[in-house]
Amino acid sequence: MKKVFLALVMLVGLTALAQEKETRKGDRKNLTTEQKVNLQVEKMTKDLDLNEKQVKDMRAFVTKEVEKREAKREEMKKLREQKELKRDEMKAEMEKEQAATATEMKKILTPEQFAKWEKIRDDRKAKVREKMMERRDKKSNPEEKQK
Repeated sequence: MKKVFLALVMLVGLTALAQEKETRKGDRKNLTTEQKVNLQVEKMTKDLDLNEKQVKDMRAFVTKEVEKREAKREEMKKLREQKELKRDEMKAEMEKEQAATATEMKKILTPEQFAKWEKIRDDRKAKVREKMMERRDKKSNPEEKQK
């Protein structure tokens, strides 16, 4: 009887942990604009050691960027539904926005902080590319999915 009870407790505990992990992953999608801004500014403050003025400027900039990103996401969703999504136009527009972001960051950050920010951004881009390649490989090799 004790073994059955112990097995049941362990099963419930593992199930709860698995569900909690999934919930945490999906929570970022359900954050308000203000929560997203706060998280991003806090992370940048910690990573780049921002002073008070920089935090204030960064909060204003990030707020504007998050709102733009959310509007863009809605626009992309509508275009996908209408099947009018053009990759070349999208890529060119994204590159322009990234250049504008870099220019704005240069104004807010010191040269050392800007260099560190660029390194963090480049590392993040590399991780995203790596994940995309993994997904692409899994799609092209369905046999590996089963392993």
